Amino acid sequence: MSEILEVRWHGRGGQGTVTAAKVFADACLSGGRYVQAFPEYGPERSGAPLRAYNRISLKELRMHCPVLNPKIVVVADATLLDSINVLDGAPEDAFLIVNTSKEPAMIRDKVKAKDSQKVFTVDATKIAIDCFGRAMPNSPLVGALAKVSGIVSLEAVLEDVKKSFGKKFAQKVIDGNLEAVKRGYGEVKEG
Repeated sequence: MSEILEVRWHGRGGQGTVTAAKVFADACLSGGRYVQAFPEYGPERSGAPLRAYNRISLKELRMHCPVLNPKIVVVADATLLDSINVLDGAPEDAFLIVNTSKEPAMIRDKVKAKDSQKVFTVDATKIAIDCFGRAMPNSPLVGALAKVSGIVSLEAVLEDVKKSFGKKFAQKVIDGNLEAVKRGYGEVKEG
């Protein structure tokens, strides 16, 4: 890992994007890293586009600003690809993870990713519906991000999902989210 890994999340209000950024940060924190997870909201309403950010480092983090050059971009809602340049500011070696049933090659063409940028897809919405009956792609996307980034183990993510969700939800919901994380980790495709 370079000195700081920066992640930018694109989603819509109500999809759990901010929660996903926090859960991922907590898992990295448990792994002994310094972390930041914070949202950037426009209009605070369900369905409105939003961004969330992560910074993960082996050293203490002192900067407090939006992530402008993310090594990894995660898109929770593929409809945002029609209106936002999700790769804006992303370096030549960036990774893009998109919640979609489409193949990575189709997404690569759509966003005009450079040959050196890696594109991944995972049908996080379908996984979420299968696992806990709601179109909340956050848990599968956390699993996919853990796999793609390689900086946190699946076990650490699962442990933090248990901790984060354990206070708020019934065991059935927690178990469904744990399964969704595992499937996101296992079903992410690179193209």
